Amino acid sequence: MSHLLELRDRLLRAVLVVLVVFLALFPFGNDIYHFIAQPLMAVLPEGTSMIATPAASPFLTPFKLSLVAAVFLAMPYLLYQLWGFVAPGLYQHEKRLATPLLISSVLLFYAGVAFAYFIVFPLIFRFLTGMAPEGVAVMTDISHYLDFVLTLFFAFGFAFEIPIATILLVWMGMTTPEKLSGKRPYVIVGAFVIGMLLTPPDIISQTLLAFPMWILFEAGIVLSRFFVRNKEEQDDEEEESDLAETAAAAPPAAHAGQDDEEFKPLSDKEMEAELDRLEAELDEEESSWHEEPDAEDVVDRKLQRVNRLREDMDFDAARKLLYEVLVEGNDEQVVVAKNILSQLDD
Repeated sequence: MSHLLELRDRLLRAVLVVLVVFLALFPFGNDIYHFIAQPLMAVLPEGTSMIATPAASPFLTPFKLSLVAAVFLAMPYLLYQLWGFVAPGLYQHEKRLATPLLISSVLLFYAGVAFAYFIVFPLIFRFLTGMAPEGVAVMTDISHYLDFVLTLFFAFGFAFEIPIATILLVWMGMTTPEKLSGKRPYVIVGAFVIGMLLTPPDIISQTLLAFPMWILFEAGIVLSRFFVRNKEEQDDEEEESDLAETAAAAPPAAHAGQDDEEFKPLSDKEMEAELDRLEAELDEEESSWHEEPDAEDVVDRKLQRVNRLREDMDFDAARKLLYEVLVEGNDEQVVVAKNILSQLDD
């Protein structure tokens, strides 16, 4: 319930921010639409203009554009709320990766939208208006134009996220940069197919979307190689530090500095005493198996198991047991589990 309540609060904050930005932009809805329509209006033949066919279009179209623009401008805050909800469940190394990826994804989305507006739109509209048959007046409906523009905005915005998707695939271990390089011909064909599906039926807009997708795919491969190398170096450093901590915490050898002494075997009486001791320990352990352990003993055994897993470098299994201790243990055991978790994260 606490997670659901936090999710509700963050969703309410996001909706409130979008509503505030929308109320600030709605009085300027016509000016915003004029800015969006400028690439088409600049290439329309003389004596023609855009039209509004449905009766409610002059009101609903700026209203819709203002709402979309509010979401677009509030996107950094919306992603911040998403990050605030997800971040507590991530490990420290995952947070170090997620923060730059989150910022880069926002910037790449805005870059895709800017690329569509300043480069793609002038070329597409000049081509489309120039292909009109003789005697046909080009007068585009404002609502249809807005739908067309928003489709291209989101198509180019999401297409520019390809480097982020490539890095995530490599980070999750689903593929490698070498395998992605080997699939380059299929990626190029797929980019043109996606360009055909997401853009108008003309070769210019299809190529203008497919070519940046291919370039961004190549950039994603280069960045993923750099990321994999850094990740391996970081893992090696963490492993070396864990080994050093384990070695420092290990007790000194009982006969350190006495390797040159001659080995002395046990006598018969000493051997019998040692065997009796081992047999007594085994009997005690077997008897403890038949007894019903209490909750604290079970949690203590889990903590002992965690220490052995840390020595074996099995940190994922150790974290799983520690989460169980946080649920089942008493106050002292919970404090110990939290301290061990913080050490694992560091």
